[in-house]
Amino acid sequence: MPRVLISDEVSARAIECLRRAGGIEVDYRPTLSAAGLRDALAGCAALVVRSRTKVTAGVLEAADGLLVIGRAGTGVDNVDVEAATRRGVVVMNVPGGNTISAAEHTLAMLLAVARGIPAADRSVRSGRWERGRFVGAELEGKVLGVVGLGRIGREVAARARAFGMEVIAHDPFVSAEEAERSPATFLPLPDLLRRADFVTLHTPLTSETRHMIGAEELALMRPEARLVNCARGGIVDEAALARALEAGRLAAAALDVFEQEPPADLPFRGMEQVVLTPHLAASTAEAQEKVAVSIAEQVRDYLLEGVPRNAVNAPAVDPKVRETAAPFLDLAESLGRFQAQVAEGRLREVAVECGGEVPEGARASVTVAVLKGYFERFLTGPVNAVNAAWIARERGVRLREIQATEPHDYRNLIATVFESDAGRRTIAGTVFGRNLPRVVTLDGFRFDVRPEGELLLVSNDDRPGIVGMVGTLLGEHQINIAHMSLGRDRAGGQAIAVLQIDTPLPGDLAAELRSRPGITWVRAVSLGRRAGPPAAPDEASAGGP
Repeated sequence: MPRVLISDEVSARAIECLRRAGGIEVDYRPTLSAAGLRDALAGCAALVVRSRTKVTAGVLEAADGLLVIGRAGTGVDNVDVEAATRRGVVVMNVPGGNTISAAEHTLAMLLAVARGIPAADRSVRSGRWERGRFVGAELEGKVLGVVGLGRIGREVAARARAFGMEVIAHDPFVSAEEAERSPATFLPLPDLLRRADFVTLHTPLTSETRHMIGAEELALMRPEARLVNCARGGIVDEAALARALEAGRLAAAALDVFEQEPPADLPFRGMEQVVLTPHLAASTAEAQEKVAVSIAEQVRDYLLEGVPRNAVNAPAVDPKVRETAAPFLDLAESLGRFQAQVAEGRLREVAVECGGEVPEGARASVTVAVLKGYFERFLTGPVNAVNAAWIARERGVRLREIQATEPHDYRNLIATVFESDAGRRTIAGTVFGRNLPRVVTLDGFRFDVRPEGELLLVSNDDRPGIVGMVGTLLGEHQINIAHMSLGRDRAGGQAIAVLQIDTPLPGDLAAELRSRPGITWVRAVSLGRRAGPPAAPDEASAGGP
């Protein structure tokens, strides 16, 4: 029975969702310390967190059986995603669960900073009545600059337009077509900062966005402009912002997030023109309930059905595509296992070409399935859809995904090309009907074989007697042939025989076959989940036998 550890506070409905699933044990411990987390993770299949728990590489080292981490929220800043990926652990979040709450909080901060509401509130509470002191600014007719036009940014823009604001935006990841459809005017960041009366930030925190609003960017803003950050701490250089406010180069700011949370030494404490809230954008009862229940459902579905939804470190397959894609993913994994046993030399590049009826939305997953099948033969640790591509890149293997443009003789085709310092090996397969996978070519030789069980591949001169000799030799060793498929490049040229046999081929028999006249090479291929004993880990990059 898989055990789920929940180390932060979540709603009772989320806990009940997991407990009702059947076959899942729930360990709810919302006050765990960092040291206690390592011990508590022993034997756990899943970990559910919010923002308090920090899932570091050290924590993950103690979690040998961990399969999935679910973050009840949008970001995954508190999870070391790279370390999780290396260990093959799926990391999931709930990208849209707190969109409305975050957008509404952003508007609340906009209004608060425009009208000086917190300072006015403190003034009245202290017994003063200073109407003339708190003269604010209207939103109507003003220009709002939205940096990052994702889910939350779009909701903020829609609400700002309802206030009569003009919306301009900056987002380098929005396509030209989407930008044309948007009611916002897209500008480079410097132009947006120069023009906007209010600037609101809605980008993730990455190496590229850290301190993206620094001294140079703040200097571009007008002295009467106001800055709002309800996205992530670290996007704004807080020291530079404090200097700009103190010097009067910026009218006001509103911050819900900080570079260090909780802040140890905040330079804005005495600044009346700055509105501060303690990371509250997603803190509504509705949002917390929604994200907690959603992540519980996602973790449940992954543990019981193997279905990853909203995984940040694994290729996504639309649920509508998944059922159609399943036979192709199985075939791709078999092609990877096949390549692991016939490719030679140190692997340099893997190219996967998909054509015909292979679902377009599943093609990234097809490539990952090929890599999974390949590396499983060599590695003792977990190899799955999460870390297969990372394993390849770590070993310096280039990856290419190719969309076939030339017509094929098959209604669908997956071709795998493994290039190494010893040459190139191409193996392709197809799926007949609804779920009849076949391997159909190897280096230009055509044949037809089911990708299962034990295979014997014999390349030979195309002349009479060789196939009979192979059959006789197998019979003498009590090895039964279940199926045979033959291919050749031309009459009298080179040929290949692919035999499906009932039992593995003994090593001495393989050597005897190689010694016979007319035989070019012999390969025994096992298409079980792990073909034979795994090689040493440092052999994985060598590209096979």
